[in-house]
Amino acid sequence: MDSDNRIPENKKFTVFNVVTGIILAVGLVLTILRFTMGLGTVTNLDNNNPWGIWIGFDLLCGVALAAGGYVTSAACYIFGLKRFHSAVRPAILTAFLGYALVVLALHYDVGRPWRLPYPVFYSQGTSSLLFEVGLCVFLYLTVLFIEYSPAAMEWLGLKKLRNTVVKLTLLLTIFGVVLSTLHQSSLGALFMIAPSKLHPLWYSSYLPVYFFISSMFAGMSMVIFEGSLAHRHLKDKMDETHLKESTGVVLGFGKAASFVMMGYVGIKIIGISIDNNWHYLTTGWGLWFIVELVGFVVFPAILYAVGSREKNLTFIRVASVWTVLGIVLNRLNISVVAFNWHLPSAQRYFPSFMEIATSVFIVTLGIVIYRFIATRMPILHEHPDYKTH
Repeated sequence: MDSDNRIPENKKFTVFNVVTGIILAVGLVLTILRFTMGLGTVTNLDNNNPWGIWIGFDLLCGVALAAGGYVTSAACYIFGLKRFHSAVRPAILTAFLGYALVVLALHYDVGRPWRLPYPVFYSQGTSSLLFEVGLCVFLYLTVLFIEYSPAAMEWLGLKKLRNTVVKLTLLLTIFGVVLSTLHQSSLGALFMIAPSKLHPLWYSSYLPVYFFISSMFAGMSMVIFEGSLAHRHLKDKMDETHLKESTGVVLGFGKAASFVMMGYVGIKIIGISIDNNWHYLTTGWGLWFIVELVGFVVFPAILYAVGSREKNLTFIRVASVWTVLGIVLNRLNISVVAFNWHLPSAQRYFPSFMEIATSVFIVTLGIVIYRFIATRMPILHEHPDYKTH
């Protein structure tokens, strides 16, 4: 074979490829253990703690951080902010993969994958929040697939079908926003059925509102974060338009996120006041609550505001990472840390190494798939046969 056609050894065995290969191999082994030996083999779950990080992280965090899809689409196609157009496809791809991996993670937690459609197609309890969440996630995943499909069709050369799907963009965007509003808030409402288990500082009748509003700035932050990583590692796949509009996307979403985050802080304070939970703030749990609210919402909101005013992209990108960590902290606090808070420490849930490794496997799988698609399909650039301008 001619040496020019060979893949250089240093390109095959990069640090990323080696680490990713190890994670995927370990994940496949854990998958086999989970589905052949049962939950007890790989998790620390029990009757007191039936939901672990596969729900708290993989599902609750995954859905929140995938909100960039509906936020970016709404900004571009409903509110007419065309300067965000180049961010739509990366955001839609991230959202589609995020929801797809949420469904994959549910298979690990629930087991019996063939019964996953039962809550939607066979359930008689249509008043159940789980029914509503299941139906909305099913429909929204379908919407995201259709929204993503034009990129795949351009890659495959299916021009007529692609043009037909593109005509549905506005309708799909509106439908996606409605569905996101429903299931983002309903995930918060799920925890309203456990007032005696969830700590009063995190339990509130406003939980659905908290979840929905926090998903908005989570989505914006994820778009900035994902865009920053793409600019660092996939810059050669970006066209001039994407590179030119990227600064405006960062500044615009950073400014919007700062407003939404401070509004979120306001309604959180109102919630504490209405429930008269001020006295809990002087306890250890209160200190942890303040760390979450001030350290991971107020602080990055100020960073966003200063960065937007001074046009400091570094501040905004740091704020995006900090906000993503804050969303993860909030969802884990509600579902794991502050859940069953009254139980003795010996009876409290802490994830096993295999649970954590499985979550890392699922996230890594998403990164690999995103990289595969973004390097081959017109996600970070416009296909030359479909230029819009």
